[in-house]
Amino acid sequence: MLVLMHTPSGDKELIQIVDAALADAASRAGNWLVCRPGCTQCCHGAFAIGPLDAARLRSGMDALLSSAPALAAELERRATDWIAAHAPDFPGNVQTGILGDSDADQARFDDFANDAPCPALNPATGLCDIYAWRPMTCRVFGPPIRMDAGLDVRIDAGETEALCHCELCFQGATTAQIAACEMPLPHALEASLLDQFPDPGETVVAFALLRQ
Repeated sequence: MLVLMHTPSGDKELIQIVDAALADAASRAGNWLVCRPGCTQCCHGAFAIGPLDAARLRSGMDALLSSAPALAAELERRATDWIAAHAPDFPGNVQTGILGDSDADQARFDDFANDAPCPALNPATGLCDIYAWRPMTCRVFGPPIRMDAGLDVRIDAGETEALCHCELCFQGATTAQIAACEMPLPHALEASLLDQFPDPGETVVAFALLRQ
């Protein structure tokens, strides 16, 4: 299974900065940002996480094993079931949980487990059972953030980034209104923390939830 390092100490600072940025962006967005507890559209579909996110999830599981062992066991059960259901199509090494980095693997990942609920999602409450340790993708989803524009987004204007947000949010908002709610991200700090991991391979949430 996936081999994880301990979460670096700087991750606490990263989380504090990101959570504060989210709170500020949400304050500026007001009713444009419709993200609420129980809204689970973003909790369906597999997405890649790096070693920092994986280590944070594992530290969360370690904490739950001490404070809420029944919940930790339930999370592990859901993760095990998730892997069993999707292992045949996993675009990587199912023994280690590491996603493949070839063009073919990345193309397969585009269609991988797109409708599957995250194993951290509680089906009864619609809440994340490991919310305090959730991956960075989950922490920044909703408000406008800068992302790689790709070759099909305003390439004629020389744009390398696009301002993206959850499709459920900012309905009817103008471009200027959306831009005014942009959430800045501490990319440099996150990159420095990722540099502390010898193996930059990516995985998915289910593998990170399991004990090694």
